[in-house]
Amino acid sequence: MSDNNNSLFNQSLEKGLAVLRAFNAAQRTMNLAEIATAADINKSSAQRMIHTLEQLGYVRKHPQTKRFQLTPRVMEIGYNYLAADTLVDVANPFLAELAQVTGETTNLTEPDGLDMVYVARFVAPKFIPIHMPIGSRIPMYCTGSGRAYLSALPAAEALQILQASDRKAHTRHTRTDLDEIQREIDATQRRGYALNPEELFLGDMAIAAPILDGKGLPVAAVHVVVPSSRWTLEEAERKLAPSVIECARAIRTSIRTL
Repeated sequence: MSDNNNSLFNQSLEKGLAVLRAFNAAQRTMNLAEIATAADINKSSAQRMIHTLEQLGYVRKHPQTKRFQLTPRVMEIGYNYLAADTLVDVANPFLAELAQVTGETTNLTEPDGLDMVYVARFVAPKFIPIHMPIGSRIPMYCTGSGRAYLSALPAAEALQILQASDRKAHTRHTRTDLDEIQREIDATQRRGYALNPEELFLGDMAIAAPILDGKGLPVAAVHVVVPSSRWTLEEAERKLAPSVIECARAIRTSIRTL
């Protein structure tokens, strides 16, 4: 829990959201004690929060196991964000065209803290090794879309994000050294697109470009998934990077006309 002393800050709401965020793929169901631990609140608070959320329909308790789990109603919150996100509406036609031109899966991600979050995705009919549904999060430091976004930020802000990141090795290809990542971001800035050679998942590469607002600051990134089973990174870079850059520019132009 935060130490926010602002009189307008509602700590009960903070605790309720912490309970919702505590459920994930590793903790699909939890009892009260597990919820309190996962949300970093005491058991009494957890009981009040889970009761309220259950009454509102966001969680339910299994009648036999007495364990709690999220309900589909939770998705309403995320859906409302996507429905209200003008960028997604603007980007969708361009992502669809990019998927058709490249024959590969295209994605739109937006920044949140140290991560990029998937907000739009057009899946190609061909096999892709990793499924990333809408709402999935990927770290900025070791992904194409993350580095594309970082490359367009002011240098001090990008460095701050990198320093705060838990730069662990996800595969044998993951860059974790701060100076090495910075050099890759500098290269991204020079060429206008970022590369991810299997740094997050083996077999999964990406080419990404930042989407800028009217002030030239990044608001999102577009990337194409390039499976190593069908492409070498050099071939994908040569054939697909121009289309990825053009897609990002077209989305930027459309945003500015709104």
